[in-house]
Amino acid sequence: MYKIIGTDGRQYGPANAEQIRRWLAENRVHAQTLVQTEGAQDWKPLGSLPEFAAGLNAVPPPILPASSAMAARASNKIPAGICGILLGGFGIHKFILGYTGAGLVMLLLTILTCGIAGVVLHLIGLIEGIIYLTKSDEEFVRIYVDGRKEWF
Repeated sequence: MYKIIGTDGRQYGPANAEQIRRWLAENRVHAQTLVQTEGAQDWKPLGSLPEFAAGLNAVPPPILPASSAMAARASNKIPAGICGILLGGFGIHKFILGYTGAGLVMLLLTILTCGIAGVVLHLIGLIEGIIYLTKSDEEFVRIYVDGRKEWF
């Protein structure tokens, strides 16, 4: 039995060898797909397992356009940046990036202090919005999507 890490980063399995061969035929896995064999602790590329070598030679790995994949992962950069600049005190940019806790902190502080803390929080949102918009897509994804950096 095997477990795999899909292109979406999620773990699938356990699957038997026949299922893995079907996934190879359907181009759902390729030589670089990470696989963990039953009882093992480490993950290895599917291409390093001899039982799948014949299937890998027949099926070329899928070619994904890197720029479109990166653009999709950075799709929230512009909305978050603009909302940070315009509505920073309400934390809307935090909600856009999926940082619900940080967004609630900003929103509640602004509301509960009748806008007094909103002045400082708006300045924070302004700075964060500018930072988001000045990052390249790759940097933005690395820091705020993968790294989950919530503040500055």
